[in-house]
Amino acid sequence: MASGTIRYWAAAKEAAGAESEPYEAGTLAEALEAVRVRHSGNDRLLKVLDRSSFLVDEYSVGKRPHTEVRLAEGGTVEVLPPFAGG
Repeated sequence: MASGTIRYWAAAKEAAGAESEPYEAGTLAEALEAVRVRHSGNDRLLKVLDRSSFLVDEYSVGKRPHTEVRLAEGGTVEVLPPFAGG
């Protein structure tokens, strides 16, 4: 199990009501599940999470299964909601 930071950007930050929060998890799937449990009454954040892409320690997760994305001690998960405009 690793400890680190989840950083929220744009609509995710607004929905979470915070810039960041800590995680304690071994995989991205575990970290996101903990966020969903902690914020279970926040439908807006849950919907944003479902549409977001993620960076783990500055690398795009892409289409990899979140259960296979290992988290490092002191790492950072960035939640990037879809951006509009150009």
